[in-house]
Amino acid sequence: MTMTMTRPEGVRAIEREMARQHADALASFRANDEMAEKAAASLRRTGKLLLLGMGGSHAVGRAVEPLYRLLGIDAIALPLSEQLGAPLALDGRTVFITSQSGESAEVLRWYDEAGGNAETFGFTLENGSFLARTAPSLVGHGGTEQAFAATRSLTVSFALHLAILAALGEDASAAVDALENPQEPAIGEALSVLSDVRSVVTSGRRLQGLAEAIALGFTELSRVPCFSLEGGQLRHGPMEMLSPEVGIVLFRSDDATADLVTAMAMSVIEAGARLVIFDTSGRPPVPGAATIVFPPLTGLAAVFAMLPTVQRLMIAFAEARVADAGTPVRSSKITRSE
Repeated sequence: MTMTMTRPEGVRAIEREMARQHADALASFRANDEMAEKAAASLRRTGKLLLLGMGGSHAVGRAVEPLYRLLGIDAIALPLSEQLGAPLALDGRTVFITSQSGESAEVLRWYDEAGGNAETFGFTLENGSFLARTAPSLVGHGGTEQAFAATRSLTVSFALHLAILAALGEDASAAVDALENPQEPAIGEALSVLSDVRSVVTSGRRLQGLAEAIALGFTELSRVPCFSLEGGQLRHGPMEMLSPEVGIVLFRSDDATADLVTAMAMSVIEAGARLVIFDTSGRPPVPGAATIVFPPLTGLAAVFAMLPTVQRLMIAFAEARVADAGTPVRSSKITRSE
């Protein structure tokens, strides 16, 4: 008799979102050029950027923060909750506030208490949301993500930033190509490497924001302790935790920080921890690591190239541990309380 395994509905819901993400991201990039030009003009006026968000939205801010800095913009990403508790002054700053639903508790309170400024722009997936009604906003195509754990919402939010970076003069062709031609390298070896770990730490240098987004997804779906540490921060003390029961996921791209990620990878192997590397650096693989290789890329092109495969690994990791992966037990998709 043949037995058929039914996959959790939560996972199937996530995969439905993932199946749409590239088309929705491309549509978002192409449909927001007018608002992207206005946001770019604001950045040219102020030269300073404050990126606010929660959860995956904050991770998006962390991921694009260095990209704006490379263009001479004094950019900093903060959790919106931190801005509420210990605010940076808004005078002379452009503010990007991101909430895929446009309705999260912190967004409502921030507008009630701070009210934004004349240089505030929203990033949301919902055109009729509070955020979109309140601030001039870049709106992602396809509406609010329904499944738990951010996948499509991340990709679409990155595409909205790509529109602004292009308006600032960046060449978007490599990033667009990564969206138009997604790759699907095998994840079997990486999944095997992480099969027995009790916790996962993700880390990067230029790609640290992507690492933070993925750690959140690993935790939400698998309920295993997973967190993220920027590469330098991982080096300064937390190396003591490394053992065969700890999985490390590193992100290496074709930029000036690649050698630092390589050095960390070698230290992880020496410590006996289990190592997976997502690699768009063009450098040789690190012996002892499960390396998932992509063409040499940096910036959002590297992010778009890696994301679908990281998402598949995240889901497979969770399905191996949780019978109802993708169904939250202590959280909700839209967080309406603080």
